[in-house]
Amino acid sequence: MILLEHAEVWGFEHAVRGMRNPLNSWDRSDSQFSADHCEIGKNDRHLMYRLVKAGPSHRKFLRQIFVSVDITAPLYWWKEFDTYKVDTTANSCSTMHKIHAKEFTFDDFSAEHLMNETERHEELNAVDLLQRIINSLNYYRKMFLEYKDKAYWWQMIQLLPSSYNQKRTVTMTYENLLNMYTTRRGHKLDEWREFLLWVETLPHADLIEEGVV
Repeated sequence: MILLEHAEVWGFEHAVRGMRNPLNSWDRSDSQFSADHCEIGKNDRHLMYRLVKAGPSHRKFLRQIFVSVDITAPLYWWKEFDTYKVDTTANSCSTMHKIHAKEFTFDDFSAEHLMNETERHEELNAVDLLQRIINSLNYYRKMFLEYKDKAYWWQMIQLLPSSYNQKRTVTMTYENLLNMYTTRRGHKLDEWREFLLWVETLPHADLIEEGVV
């Protein structure tokens, strides 16, 4: 499960202006910008494609186009996303400080692929196993709130499954997104496939797709 909300993209105007600095070719720029509109002209797009295909050292303008988005995803996905920490910033909901703030529910976890014994006649019911963990988490939460004993807090921290959904507000660049788009295509996690489909909906996402090798 992954949820992407409140996306904002900015920086095209100064990125276009800057990419023409090396050749002093500002007079060839044909893009139009306003407070709520960004139209990349034919000349600028042609240069962008050339720079993107020339590689990371030439496509520096992509590092000046920024994206901010709220992402809710399971901890197992965040562990892979953290590979791209360079030039990204994230503020997350804290499991360390707020794990006890609310009662745990089944909806707090990504469990869409867990098997029910009635579906495949398995001896173990994965859905029931997760529910038992949730019940245990809520028991230790109750004990922690009642007695303020850190030992109960540790039970929650160390029992928490990696399927637990965490929300982060992330800021990154189109260069970051190009790297993710290149390396995570065909990934077995549904969350990555959905994330890359979201990337394709961003303004002028063709600049990202153009850099895929």
